[in-house]
Amino acid sequence: MQRALVAVVMVGIISGVVGCYVVIRGMSFFGDALSHSILPGVAISYIATGGASGANLFFGGLIAGIISALGIGWLTRGERLKEDTAIGIVFVAMYALGIAIISHDARAYGRDLVHILFGNVLGIQGEDLLIMAVCGVLVLGGTLFFYKELQIISFDLNLARSLRLPAETLRLILLAFIAVTIIASLRVVGIALMLAMLIVPAATAQILAKRLHHMMLISAGLGALGGVVGLLLSYYLDIAAGPSIVLTMTAVFALVFTASRLYLRLRTPAR
Repeated sequence: MQRALVAVVMVGIISGVVGCYVVIRGMSFFGDALSHSILPGVAISYIATGGASGANLFFGGLIAGIISALGIGWLTRGERLKEDTAIGIVFVAMYALGIAIISHDARAYGRDLVHILFGNVLGIQGEDLLIMAVCGVLVLGGTLFFYKELQIISFDLNLARSLRLPAETLRLILLAFIAVTIIASLRVVGIALMLAMLIVPAATAQILAKRLHHMMLISAGLGALGGVVGLLLSYYLDIAAGPSIVLTMTAVFALVFTASRLYLRLRTPAR
């Protein structure tokens, strides 16, 4: 249980920070597609190692995720294809490939990789925490290092061009950060619910904050808090941890959204 609590806090912080870029840039579909696109890498690693779980699954998923992210970036470079079209093509191809690979292994198809699809936070080992920590340092360090550049390409591409920033390279870096974040979160909520970790805390923070760095801090806090509360609720209510975490975050979003609407209505003078 202690390892699970540490894991949800780390994943909540990482996903909360990176999720702000996903929400601001309208990349929800990309996040969903990428979380499913890692499946072939995970499946190949699992089968190649004879059913072992641990670092091999992370690295397999990481390779597939980065390949998918770079593939989407390449297809949309210079407006060769619209982004949603490229995402859809890569998403369905990689997901179908993952299912095809899994279907050749009875053990994976019948039981073990269910944890990859829906998460197994209570089964996290020390090795998993180490990988999450490395992913977290990489993503948060990179986000801090490229903060101004990523902020500019997220809000004003014309300004980025006038400053001669390498917008395309920065976009690929951001896609790689999202892929690493998804891999770090894999064991907590699984592929099926990963999008919620990226989107819900950031969307809630967007209601409460106007500046990007404030939004990131609030989103990281909500992600960590939602993970801890959801995990404790799953323990006492005897339900799966992944859905419990996601439902907790969604309840916080609904509460904040409703309160903000009521606040705006009260501030608006009656005609």
